[in-house]
Amino acid sequence: MTPPAPRSPKQRKQDTLHRLEHDEDLWVATADADGGVPYLVPLSFLWDGATLLLATPAASPTGRNLRATGRTRLGIGPTRDVVMVEGTVDTITRAELSEEEGDRFAARTGFDPRQLSTPYLYFRVRPSRVQAWREAGELDGRELMRDGVWLVAD
Repeated sequence: MTPPAPRSPKQRKQDTLHRLEHDEDLWVATADADGGVPYLVPLSFLWDGATLLLATPAASPTGRNLRATGRTRLGIGPTRDVVMVEGTVDTITRAELSEEEGDRFAARTGFDPRQLSTPYLYFRVRPSRVQAWREAGELDGRELMRDGVWLVAD
């Protein structure tokens, strides 16, 4: 099977934004503050056009790691059409989350942590680096954002 021709940088960015706007789930990679064991979990997310909003139990390894380090790496999509996002993380308590944003998160993900008895935290991920590629033919030029700035014009 012949892999598809590499996409232009502009098309990659458009496809990446489409994935952020339409996908529901991603993989969240964290590690503890001491550089210890990596931890990887699937979570649902909400993209607001600039940041990703996640929610996980406050006491979970992911919740502890996100609070302690303020950093994460996210993987979105299948391995042969992946978007990788590195970002900084702000912790948001349920009380700090606006009702409107909580409602948008619940509607988008089909999951409302506000309704659970387990204490959840929300985490806002601000992308600092975004990469996207399909197959080996797109490894060159896979970086679409660096230092929080898109490298490709709309």
